[in-house]
Amino acid sequence: MGKGLLVVIGGPTASGKTKVAANVAEHLGTEVISGDSRQFYKTMRIGTARPTEEELLGVKHHFLGHLELSETWSAGEFARQAEPVLQLLLEKHGIAVLVGGSGLYLDALCNGLDPMPMVDHAVREKLQHRFQQHGLNDLLTELDRLDPAISTVIDRNNPQRVIRALEVCLVSGKPFSAQHTGHRQRTDIRVLRIAMDVPRVELYANIDTRVDRMIADGLEEEARSLLPHRALNALRTVGYREFFEHFDGQFSRKEAIDLIKQHTRNYAKRQITWLRREKAWKWMQPADSRQIIETIDAFRRDQI
Repeated sequence: MGKGLLVVIGGPTASGKTKVAANVAEHLGTEVISGDSRQFYKTMRIGTARPTEEELLGVKHHFLGHLELSETWSAGEFARQAEPVLQLLLEKHGIAVLVGGSGLYLDALCNGLDPMPMVDHAVREKLQHRFQQHGLNDLLTELDRLDPAISTVIDRNNPQRVIRALEVCLVSGKPFSAQHTGHRQRTDIRVLRIAMDVPRVELYANIDTRVDRMIADGLEEEARSLLPHRALNALRTVGYREFFEHFDGQFSRKEAIDLIKQHTRNYAKRQITWLRREKAWKWMQPADSRQIIETIDAFRRDQI
């Protein structure tokens, strides 16, 4: 019997990867592991575009809406929790599907993470103090200088992630991006990576449509209900942050919605940049389900 196969469906937000992953898993008779860090949180349903039961096509999905807001999962924690699920699916079906747009989380399960420097509390406290005194832009300027590679893909609105990246740079003396080489590949299983190739104009139109649908589904009300928890790391994300600032009086409702669309487009560009780092991705049209299935079947035939 050959090694188990993990089919990874990646791509930027609103590229159609959820539908493709469900279709692929249904065809292969297996289940889906979700590696989308934004969709882990139970109460963040609308703002993260968590798929509905109908969109899941009756296929079992793991790690959707399972965390409370106060819980925080790193990519490493996700990989530790997902590994036994992956092994169970491979033992049962010989094949599993992993889907998500959080590149670091996908890499953590596919490649394993490079060992990261231990937390240095003194350095972290200095950076946190600096953030409180001088704001996030001061830290971003430093990160641009120390590690321009990670600076282009990191969530530049998330102080925790910026502080952690700077901490690793300062403690290790090496860029944070150098800690995630992404070149190692697991040898215990086979991995096939398929990325959603959507023209930029079409992708941006999809994003605008999705945001409009979120608004219609009640994103503003969801954000208002989560306002008391706005300081939590989980809520420092696109879709919620802009509405929180609208509630503060910084923007009109229309400006907040326009910013959500703009920031989501920026996020999608960062996701594509991260995926392009790894040459193993096969870029395919999400609408071409037949070619995707044929590619997977050919990969299985050649290596079983």
